[in-house]
Amino acid sequence: MVPRYARPDMTAIWSAENRFRIWFEIEAHATDALAELGVVPPSAAKALWDWWATNPVIDVPAIDAIEAVTKHDVIAFLTWVAENVGDEARFMHQGMTSSDVLDTCLAVQLSEAADLLLADLDALLAAIKRRAFEHKLTPTIGRSHGIHAEPVTFGLKLAQAYAEFDRCKTRLIAARADIATCAISGAVGTFANIDPRVEAHVAAKLGLSVEPVSTQVIPRDRHAMFFATLGVIAGSIERLATEVRHLQRTEVLEAEEYFSPGQKGSSAMPHKRNPILTENLTGLARMVRSAVVPALENVALWHERDISHSSVERFVGPDATITLDFALGRLTGVIDKLLVYPDRMQKNLDRMGGLVHSQRVLLALTQAGASREDSYALVQRNAMRVWESDGQLSLLDLLKADADVTEKLPADRLTELFDLGYHMKHVDTIFARVFGAA
Repeated sequence: MVPRYARPDMTAIWSAENRFRIWFEIEAHATDALAELGVVPPSAAKALWDWWATNPVIDVPAIDAIEAVTKHDVIAFLTWVAENVGDEARFMHQGMTSSDVLDTCLAVQLSEAADLLLADLDALLAAIKRRAFEHKLTPTIGRSHGIHAEPVTFGLKLAQAYAEFDRCKTRLIAARADIATCAISGAVGTFANIDPRVEAHVAAKLGLSVEPVSTQVIPRDRHAMFFATLGVIAGSIERLATEVRHLQRTEVLEAEEYFSPGQKGSSAMPHKRNPILTENLTGLARMVRSAVVPALENVALWHERDISHSSVERFVGPDATITLDFALGRLTGVIDKLLVYPDRMQKNLDRMGGLVHSQRVLLALTQAGASREDSYALVQRNAMRVWESDGQLSLLDLLKADADVTEKLPADRLTELFDLGYHMKHVDTIFARVFGAA
């Protein structure tokens, strides 16, 4: 975790103090259930909760010092709790194994992280929706292969992004449900030394579901899907960020990141206004995606348990969620304050002498009786002259001067075919599909 790209609420989830608090709750809730089943005395659970009610400081250095000797983090934690609670603490962890604590805790942390990320997505979706409706009918050029294609609206660009992030939200909701499982099943997951009712009790207290078959660990296909989902969200972030970066290029300049008073773009060139936020988002997206392959490789553990996944998850759990949280917040800010230049969009639309209307002329010629091949050739031979003139010639003027074209389409009909509004007639339909009926 790099502090520069971290926000406090997400960072707190992965703090040592929070981890140890979750560990305690798992152990204490399990002891409650064991007491109800008559396995341990009720006084054991009461002693734990009475001490917890004093709101003790989690002494991370003390626990770390014990671990330096034991070389085992869960044993170090249990030893520290016993030192504070006293003799009744010996009933903690009855029939449990370390993975019961570690995996259940990780499920809680990933669930809490997912909740923050879902809130982030809601904020981003709200910003995109607001700007989409603001520019619902703002005409701009659509590009394929980076080349002018046909007119769209800037609102449609944002509607596409909204639909994509809405799908991301749906996937994350499913991934959260999949990851939120509890395993309190003991060594090799057979419940030989602990009743399944203990697991059910702990799961209910922590807002988790029970893991149907946990071996000794929660199966890592769940985690792989979770981090893969984060990777997809990161890909969507990069897609929108890349669009902004392209639109901010000097020769395009249809939109750009907000440039605040006092901001400097370059240490050498005072005129620069660089897309630093969206470039940063591109890099952050790469880091989130870097967690996906290790998470997939964690699926294939040996037999009922090994710990080859453990070191990986100590990295990717905090790093991927903290980085994605920051990136979503940053992208929301970019969209919220994005500077949009409709006049420049119109200027770019007009840049190539009406070439953006070539398909409509092609179709009209076919409807007027020309073959598709002939129609294509008629339009292309005029379009290439416009292209080679760098937009100095007008496609409409050339078509009107081409007798082979006007034989099929009179001048007034050709003029109609260059109506920009034609390309916006289904914007309402698309918006209704994305945002619902007004």
